[in-house]
Amino acid sequence: MATTDTTEKGLESLIVRHLTGQPPAQAVPAGTVQAGAGHYAVGSYVQGVPADYNRDLALDVPKLLAFLQDTQPKPFAALGLAEEGTKRTQFLHRLQGEIAKRGVVDVLRKGVSHGPAHVDLYKVLPTPTDPASAENFKKNVFSVTRQLRYSNDEAQRSLDMVIFLNGLPLITFELKNSLTKQTVQDAVVQYQTTRPPHELLFQLGRCMVHFAVDDAEVRFCTHLTGKSSWFLPFNKGHNDGAGNPPNPQGLKTDYLWKQVLAKESLANIIENFAQVVEEEDEKGKKKRKQVFPRYHQLRSVRALLQAARSEGVGQRYLIQHSAGSGKSNTIAWLAHQLVELKAPDDPLKPLFDTVVVITDRRALDTAIARTIKGFDHVSSIFGHSDSADELRGYLSQGKKIIVTTVQKFPWVLDELGGMAAKRFALLIDEAHSSQGGKTTAKMHLALSGGEGDEEGDEESVEDKVNHLIESRKMLGNASYFAFTATPKNKTLELFGERYQEGDKVHFRARPELTYTTKQAIAEGFILDVIKNYTPVDSYYRVAKTIEDDPDFDKKKALKKIRAYVESHEKAIPKKAEIMVDHFTVQVAGKRKIGGQARAMIVCSGIARAVDYYFAVSDYLKEIKSPFKAIVAYSGEHEVNGQKRTEADLNDFPSKDIPAKLRQDPYRFLIVANKYVTGFDEPLLHTMYVDKPLAGVLAVQTLSRLNRAHPQKHDTFVMDFANNDEAVKAAFQDYYRATVQVGETDPNKLHDLKADLDGHQVYAWAQVEQLVALFVNGAERDTLDPILDACVAVYTEQLNEQEQVEFKGKAKGFVRSYGFLGAILPYGHPAWEKLSIFLNFLIPKLPAPKEEDLSKGVLEAIDMDSYRPEVNASLAMAMDEADGTLEPAPMGAGGGVPEPEVDKLSNIIKTFNDLFGNIEWKDADKIRKVIAEEIPAKVAQDTAYQNAQKNSSKQNAKLEHDKALGRVVLALLSDHTELFKQFSDNPSFKRWLTDSVFDATYKMPPPKPAAGGGGAARA
Repeated sequence: MATTDTTEKGLESLIVRHLTGQPPAQAVPAGTVQAGAGHYAVGSYVQGVPADYNRDLALDVPKLLAFLQDTQPKPFAALGLAEEGTKRTQFLHRLQGEIAKRGVVDVLRKGVSHGPAHVDLYKVLPTPTDPASAENFKKNVFSVTRQLRYSNDEAQRSLDMVIFLNGLPLITFELKNSLTKQTVQDAVVQYQTTRPPHELLFQLGRCMVHFAVDDAEVRFCTHLTGKSSWFLPFNKGHNDGAGNPPNPQGLKTDYLWKQVLAKESLANIIENFAQVVEEEDEKGKKKRKQVFPRYHQLRSVRALLQAARSEGVGQRYLIQHSAGSGKSNTIAWLAHQLVELKAPDDPLKPLFDTVVVITDRRALDTAIARTIKGFDHVSSIFGHSDSADELRGYLSQGKKIIVTTVQKFPWVLDELGGMAAKRFALLIDEAHSSQGGKTTAKMHLALSGGEGDEEGDEESVEDKVNHLIESRKMLGNASYFAFTATPKNKTLELFGERYQEGDKVHFRARPELTYTTKQAIAEGFILDVIKNYTPVDSYYRVAKTIEDDPDFDKKKALKKIRAYVESHEKAIPKKAEIMVDHFTVQVAGKRKIGGQARAMIVCSGIARAVDYYFAVSDYLKEIKSPFKAIVAYSGEHEVNGQKRTEADLNDFPSKDIPAKLRQDPYRFLIVANKYVTGFDEPLLHTMYVDKPLAGVLAVQTLSRLNRAHPQKHDTFVMDFANNDEAVKAAFQDYYRATVQVGETDPNKLHDLKADLDGHQVYAWAQVEQLVALFVNGAERDTLDPILDACVAVYTEQLNEQEQVEFKGKAKGFVRSYGFLGAILPYGHPAWEKLSIFLNFLIPKLPAPKEEDLSKGVLEAIDMDSYRPEVNASLAMAMDEADGTLEPAPMGAGGGVPEPEVDKLSNIIKTFNDLFGNIEWKDADKIRKVIAEEIPAKVAQDTAYQNAQKNSSKQNAKLEHDKALGRVVLALLSDHTELFKQFSDNPSFKRWLTDSVFDATYKMPPPKPAAGGGGAARA
């Protein structure tokens, strides 16, 4: 009885049987070319003959000649290819040389010229405009050859499978089967150790890709280099992580041969994705690189093209792709295929007239432009605008793809009139930073044709207001494709897919457009930057240096003293020593990234960055280290009485910083804000953080370390600023899919307007008057009297608390209306008018006068001692749940807190009690726990948070006390002494309870005042 073949050979047979539709056991004579089955159907491949493979040329010569004779009989005859002899040999060597020089993908796309003739090596996918193209495409010979002996050496080694297209090798395979206790990793090792890179078939560009496959996973490599061959996953992902989902119809990996290798799909990859590109290194030396899409890139681009084709123009799509997911390539592939997309109702008409790629960062502007231009078949239709004139020229020339920044785009909006008839695809990179505010409104107005009204058209004020309302809305003649790794709530609501779950509205990126941080880490595309996270505690004492004992604002004074000691001349050198010693021993000493590892020091401001630059440089010289540091900041900073730029301190131009960092002796990059986003350097291994981080900024900053490198196996973060809880919370939001639960309530704009009207800073007649003057182009000096009258009411008749409330709510109204205006299906003239009015009024409103009762405190103290202590490294583990965000808040926060004034001696005692003076057995640790860890954990208690928002201060205190009890109980095992004091010492318990409550309680915002617009205060 024949049983199931569960061997590696059985998997091979299964794949070949699907591709060819033929029983694998039939012997086929050498030199025979079989007819394939139907177009795109199962069984449309031809089964190759191993003996037909020419090892000296790396070609299946019979299939190549059969294709040429069938499709191009005249050149075939003219070149003398019918008979074996000198002419055929010359042609075959010419073809082999062209593949070596240009790569197989380029040769398939463009063919080869030889002597008097040009021959095509591939017939392109059918197009509606060419009736013969479908028949021509069928003439391509897709073949699969088993057990192909690729080498002339005596070992006669063979590959499990090779796919050829018209006799040219395209894909190699090594197959393994977990049922015989071998996995995809064994296939990878086989490629790395027994497939010599010098063999013709394995040289760069000779094949499009090499696949290692088993029944559970797929991995791929584009360039075999021996043991350093880098194989990356080509898996669908499962539960937002690595691997593949169970397949009720077959093997987990059968999507590879049933979908990806289907003839139409493979042809699409050849025509639109794969390519050999040239990249320049820091020395200007060109290096060739084979590009092949990862599975999530292929899936997302194809899903977006399908959606755009079926749903038409005027749609919005959110693509949540993790940092390090290859976003530049994904945008490039999408851009040039959107250009070629045809309208469903007219196969001759492009769906989009122009594709505009918009990025908010100038560095990425250049990177994306370079990536798109690297795809040589789009260079003639591509424009990268560095100026308004260039952008204007590209639009008039009909360039199909334009890359620009959101900062540059408004320069020519006034001249883009009459574009309402055109259709645009707007690809927005890092959507959360480039899709809001007045720039976007102006862009919408121009692209929708709003700037093109003829002078003769008479419009009323109301018409013009409605026109401005229209400009805020998402364009009907454009589709938006918004890419981000860290979607904020507004981005989710603007571009995400809206769906109902229970009684709640949700927004998220579609699953096929989501590639999570969890999956990217699990697949090795990026590294987990919070896996090795080490907090550093600081312990210090300060002393009073004056005889008097003046009063100061306690809270502000403590904050100033903390900042003072952290930047003190005693503190920075000590922290710099810890950083350099750690890097020297643990990073460079352990040859991280093959001895090439770099570090970034992130500081809380330019002044601190410059201080660190000198402290690190001095210590490196002191220990006679071969390493040097680079400092990066924008503009000028005063150093020893002189204005100095980063170039002055580094002694080389600013533009060379990324290249210099990759060269020895430079190993440290010291920054404040520059390079903490959008800087991709795989050699960055370690980050020293001396800056408060939270939210998206924490994710973006630490993600500088996550770029993968073949020799990079881990990363390291040392945190001097107590960010660990905030960092974990921030990464949790974006670890899996990010979902907004609930939607923004536009009625809150009515409430905000009522609150603003109720302060009676303006009369509605003044709003109407100013808007009428503005939209009719009145002189500037006609607006100011109206605004100045309102400013006078604000300053003279509102107290400090009311001023804070009015200005905060005015800003909240403008910000919320700018967002809601883009997504609401209707416009509201009163909102638009108030928004215009407040945009002019807000800049004129003076900040409320608030006396700084902590002024002078730093002149009255000095540092007594400072000691940093490195704690144990934390391996932060993320929860297995989607990140959830709430809709964007609509209003402003509360009012001005009442300062707590205290004597300087008491403030210093409090500070030292917190950080230096309490008598405990493990005093340093306990002080840190009391001052920071306990308040932070209590503040995160959900019941306590709800009580603060929705109940009285008394009820909030009850919930606080319960939360504190839970937190202290959780500390029992680590801090028994503290737990005992809290349980047994009533005075200590009372002191701790009051201190933590004072530190964590936040007043709820005042309830909205009733009433609408009225006359201004008399």
